[in-house]
Amino acid sequence: MTAKSPLETALTRDAGIAVPLLCGAMYPCSNPGLVAAVSDAGAMGIVQPLSLMHVHGHDLREGLRLIRELTPHPVGFNAIVEKSVKIYEKRMRSWVAIALEEGLRFFVTALGNPAWVVDCVHEAGGKVYHDVTERRWAEKALASGVDGLICVNQRAGGHAGEKSGETLFEELSDLGVPLVCAGGIGTPEDFVAALASGYAGVQMGTRFIATPECLVHPSYRQAIVDAGEDDIVLTERLSGVPVSVIRNERIDALGTSAGCLAKRLLRGRRTRHWMRTFYALRSLRKLKQSSLKGLAYGDVFQAGRSVAGIDSVLSADSIVTVFARAAEAAGATRKHGERA
Repeated sequence: MTAKSPLETALTRDAGIAVPLLCGAMYPCSNPGLVAAVSDAGAMGIVQPLSLMHVHGHDLREGLRLIRELTPHPVGFNAIVEKSVKIYEKRMRSWVAIALEEGLRFFVTALGNPAWVVDCVHEAGGKVYHDVTERRWAEKALASGVDGLICVNQRAGGHAGEKSGETLFEELSDLGVPLVCAGGIGTPEDFVAALASGYAGVQMGTRFIATPECLVHPSYRQAIVDAGEDDIVLTERLSGVPVSVIRNERIDALGTSAGCLAKRLLRGRRTRHWMRTFYALRSLRKLKQSSLKGLAYGDVFQAGRSVAGIDSVLSADSIVTVFARAAEAAGATRKHGERA
């Protein structure tokens, strides 16, 4: 009887991958080459459709086919299910349909009710994992039929949670689905520790920005390599909700708190979605400029506290390989997030 690999978890089975590691969807950083390189190394890259189309200039179907030319291995798809802007929801429904037509079967949803994605993906035989930051969102997602949860903790880049990875696991481990740790994973030791604690896998973003495959401006990679944990701050000035970024002169000049009017609008039931949309559209345009071209908006770099363990630029293949070897050597087999 063949012994179970220390890398085999509920996530690897659901996603059809060899290493329980996801490269999280990132705007503007998820270019086809990065997504494909992570999947080709045995983990899974997640497609961020806005990044694919509006930053890197691909038609969605053509971009997915390009990724397939670069790797035969599974890739995932990020579906934001925010319903406040109807035209965006309509487009996302069409994008999910295209992704399914192109053979993608693993989806990561966020920011809303994923029920319609679950229905479409399950009909095609796929799996859906949903981003959560606390139990109430996890329970709502499970009621919609998701297969697993991406547990976004306080050390994550971008829109971070408020709880530690350990607290989130304790809070959600009785729900009977695979849990993926998102936030603070920057070294092989972090990866091993997450698996040993019971997580079915990890999702990383910041570590994969500091790779040659990620088509960002070199100053972004260098900022990640140079930053320490204390350099990471939360700012509301990008999207209206706290976003984790590397502190620098530009962030100090912008400030980290939304203005009084913005805060009032963000609290209003009828106005908060429109205000968040305004912030998001404005920041996406500016982040695209600063991250890819190094323009004067001034090096606003999203990153998580995993920068503490990142001291060099490595290839995506090297990262996945080193992390996998560390987990195999440690025999990190405890529970691996098995379903109850």
